[in-house]
Amino acid sequence: MSHPYISTRTDGPEHTLWFETRPRYLAGGGDPRHITQALRAAGWKNHSDPDYPHVILTSPDHRHTVALEPETSSYSAWWRIQAHGYQDGWYTQFGGNIPVEILAGLTDALLQPAPATAPEIWVPLTGAGWTYERDEHCNETATHPDDILSLRRRRTVEPGEQVFWTAEATKPTGLGGQERIWHAYLDERMPPHLIAAFTRALALDEPVQRRHYDVPHTHLVTQERGPRGEQLAHAHEARLKTVRTTARKTRRTALAAQKPPAPSTNPAVPARSR
Repeated sequence: MSHPYISTRTDGPEHTLWFETRPRYLAGGGDPRHITQALRAAGWKNHSDPDYPHVILTSPDHRHTVALEPETSSYSAWWRIQAHGYQDGWYTQFGGNIPVEILAGLTDALLQPAPATAPEIWVPLTGAGWTYERDEHCNETATHPDDILSLRRRRTVEPGEQVFWTAEATKPTGLGGQERIWHAYLDERMPPHLIAAFTRALALDEPVQRRHYDVPHTHLVTQERGPRGEQLAHAHEARLKTVRTTARKTRRTALAAQKPPAPSTNPAVPARSR
């Protein structure tokens, strides 16, 4: 049985005019499928309730979950990512206005094996012109040149010592205060390469594609005509194809590492008697 056509935000990009939007960190959330379809292409399972507006995805080994649940405020935690485990579990959350292209830096890293050596966390930011400060309490802060975007590593001692990371984009209110555009919380227990993947995505300066004025603060961004919708659709399909190929290679490598060594085919040589 056919159903009537209803235009929604889930429609493909082919029939939309797209605009290159800068700076990318103020471009708004974008299309969540940039993340969710990539995870599913890597073998993650969808456990969402079809009658509720959310997405719940679980990794093939049930180690990680990604939840997207829109809230009444875009400044609340829309995205929640969690690693399950008593000793090595961690949790992170992101507001609805964080661009999916930035968050994908972290979620894409979940699909890759951990590197042998932990990459630098602050270097991508300082290399992009961010300022870095460390105070006498070992709190660390990196700030974008425009003072809108920042990443902080904070240490608290009361009631017990806790270390955590926050990233946020804010704008002045004109009354001496700051209005939050989006906010992120990252657990210190996260593997360093995941935090580094997030900072690399923060440091990128390339534009992202958005509809005209489909951003939370139009006066803070510039928009110029971008590629055609067909080009964006092809680029997205190419991204998913790459994810599938990489996931297959990763699974084959993991299976090969688990196989026991093959028994020796050389017959034992009996000891020669004297």
